[in-house]
Parts: sequence; C-alpha cells; structure tokens
Amino acid sequence: MSLESVRTFLAQNAPDIEIIEMQTSTATVTQAAEAHGVEPEKIAKTLSLRVGEKSFLVVTSGTARLDNRKVKATFGGKASLLDAEQVQALTGHPVGGICPFGLATPLPIYCDISLKAFDEVVPAAGSIHTAVRIHPQRMADLVGADWVDVCQ
Repeated sequence: MSLESVRTFLAQNAPDIEIIEMQTSTATVTQAAEAHGVEPEKIAKTLSLRVGEKSFLVVTSGTARLDNRKVKATFGGKASLLDAEQVQALTGHPVGGICPFGLATPLPIYCDISLKAFDEVVPAAGSIHTAVRIHPQRMADLVGADWVDVCQ
C-alpha cells in the first residue's frame, strides 16, 4: 500500500516526478547514497517523532543529527522516535521507506534547514527500494511542511 499511496499522491500533485525503483535495498542512508550515486548528506531521511501525544515527521539531511535542545525548544518537549509498528500504522510506510508523501494519516511535517544546502535531495518513496529526486523547497511545498532548525 505505501508505494501505491506515494504513486497516487505524486500522480495527483506532481505528475512530473518519477519514482525510482531499485533492485537493492535503500533502507539506510548509506545504502541509499550508494544506490543513487549521491553523497549521504543528499539523502532526505524522514524521522517519525513524538512529543507528548503529538506525532509528526521531520525530514533532514542524511547526515544531520537532531539537536535535543533545538527539538525541545521547537516542539515543546523531549522527542522520542516512534517504533516500527507505530511508524507503519501512522504513515503507512515501513521503516527505511518513510517519506512525507502519501501518508496513511495526516501528520504535521517539518523540513530541517539542513536540506536547504542542496539543489536536489533523494527521499524514500514509500518502500525500501524506491525514492524520488526533488528540490527541497518543492518537497516542502508539496507536503505543506514548515521549515525548522532542529539539527546540530
């Protein structure tokens, strides 16, 4: 379902964006960077987080690390990562294929400013074998994301 929900989302909102399907797993930043021939920082990783009862997604550069103080100041509390079962239930995507497109549940989406350093980033597309290439601002616009500064 997750790859299909991404296909549907892109067909409706950005039909010019092609989903890239790989034979090898692109579930980790390192695997994705190797498969797509880009530097790891150009992989747009999507983190599924919760602060209190609020769940949300943060898309960051592949090599960026969350800064706990910035996260707390921005989101009002200490963030924890959702577990694989929670991620699948909320997003419809498996861990390693999480992306901001075609979500099963409407969630707040944030893009970290670490992505602004690039003309093109490579986020997953709903499975551990798929991705897209997209300008970070276009990605943020497509999913209604707000820009935040939450990484080191």
